[in-house]
Amino acid sequence: MAVSGGGRAAAWLLAARPKTLWAAVAPVLMGSAIAWREEGFHAGAALAALVCALLIQVGTNLANDYFDARRGADTGARLGPRRGLHSGQISARQVRTAFLLCFGLAVLLGAYLLVRGGWPILIIGLGSVALGVLYTGGPAPLAYVGLGDLFAFLCFGPVAVAGTTYVQSLIWSPMALWAGVAAGCFSVALLAVNNFRDTREDRSTGKGTLAVRLGPGFVRLEFRLALLGAALIPLGLVTWAKAPLLLVAPSLLVLALYPVLWRALPAEPGAERGFGEAMNGLLGLVGRLELFYALLFSAACVGLLS
Repeated sequence: MAVSGGGRAAAWLLAARPKTLWAAVAPVLMGSAIAWREEGFHAGAALAALVCALLIQVGTNLANDYFDARRGADTGARLGPRRGLHSGQISARQVRTAFLLCFGLAVLLGAYLLVRGGWPILIIGLGSVALGVLYTGGPAPLAYVGLGDLFAFLCFGPVAVAGTTYVQSLIWSPMALWAGVAAGCFSVALLAVNNFRDTREDRSTGKGTLAVRLGPGFVRLEFRLALLGAALIPLGLVTWAKAPLLLVAPSLLVLALYPVLWRALPAEPGAERGFGEAMNGLLGLVGRLELFYALLFSAACVGLLS
């Protein structure tokens, strides 16, 4: 089927999953702000870390599309944004080339960070790329055996925030590790919404996410606890780590929206298009919430809110 250039471009944009990319941006913002606060900020390393994080996130999303399509996990019943590979707008070869290119560029740029940070950065970088492939690829994909949530929490949480701070200041920061827990909680919340939306399709295709294995009640609890955890971390840093008092601002933001978010996931996942659109909207909301959370957290760290 012939596809217009605009349609193909839109398919590529959807394949990158822009609503979830804040999960890559937010940890770098937070880690860089902590490096600034601890007098170790390095602009070049911060920029390189941001670009690498985005390349790995987009590469992981594209690899997810590629391997899911090969396993038959994408069907016409999909409630999320229609994937270009499944619709025929993008070929499997093109998607494979694109995710390999993203990972390759991340490795090349990561060489600069490796020179600065040494072997810890080598482990973080190569580990992140490997997990990006193994998330839905390999003989036992993480997403298919219920380990996707743990992967998202670690890679887009403590590893990303603490790694960003380390590659600038060359010191492992306890504050960055705790801030990374907050960022990881947001990644879990995003994945919970995604998997809740896709529960019916994933169950029918044998994709054993936690939503499929443990049911909607667990996913609703996971979503609520993840957002509550993100809200509590800054309060803990202010109380026990002598962080700036205004670091409570991101906590207040999440807590203000918490009554709405508490009711955001229904009792059971639906099969109708309206349910899918509501979940896609919720994904966008949580992604934007993470961005504003990271901006407030960073502004407090560098003194812009004082």
